[in-house]
Amino acid sequence: MDDERRLRTFARIEALQRADPEGAEALYAARMAEALDALAPRAGEALQVAVRAQHLERWTLARSSYPSDRRGYLAWRMEQSRRHAARVAQLLEEEGHDATFIARVGALVQKKALATDDEAQTLEDCACLVFLGHGLASFAGGRPDAEVVGILQKSWRKMSARGRAAALERAPGWPVEAQRLIALALDQDAPDDAATG
Repeated sequence: MDDERRLRTFARIEALQRADPEGAEALYAARMAEALDALAPRAGEALQVAVRAQHLERWTLARSSYPSDRRGYLAWRMEQSRRHAARVAQLLEEEGHDATFIARVGALVQKKALATDDEAQTLEDCACLVFLGHGLASFAGGRPDAEVVGILQKSWRKMSARGRAAALERAPGWPVEAQRLIALALDQDAPDDAATG
């Protein structure tokens, strides 16, 4: 993809994200792009697009439209993944991208073949880093440590060695509560001044 079309594609994605009334989607995409730049500064163009579009227009399908149990959550996530891929495919087609590129971006957005696809794994690593650094502390509020630790351990298993190393390197700059929970999940000593509430 030439530079002009890449920038135009990014701009169109960003314009859709800015429509989110809460402003969360654009912030998430910016954090994902930053994580990708740190993890894989020479990432391919399909991955650059997929990282930015992973949650494209997520705000248009409320979590509350599905049952509140785990089954409902998984169904919501699956539908969101399908919708994100379809929406970015439409946008890419309008920008004149070929079918192979569009299919590749869609596969990455949906994190297909995670175990064997290095780019899909990189996207997963980015998502985990963004969650650990920016979402964990608020997510954990009101939840028992044991529940959060279990979720963190599952997330840690999904990350590559490179992603885990990046998380450990970045952790000292994250909220103290996030550091404490990560330390618990990894069976390390929590920071002495960690919040316990």
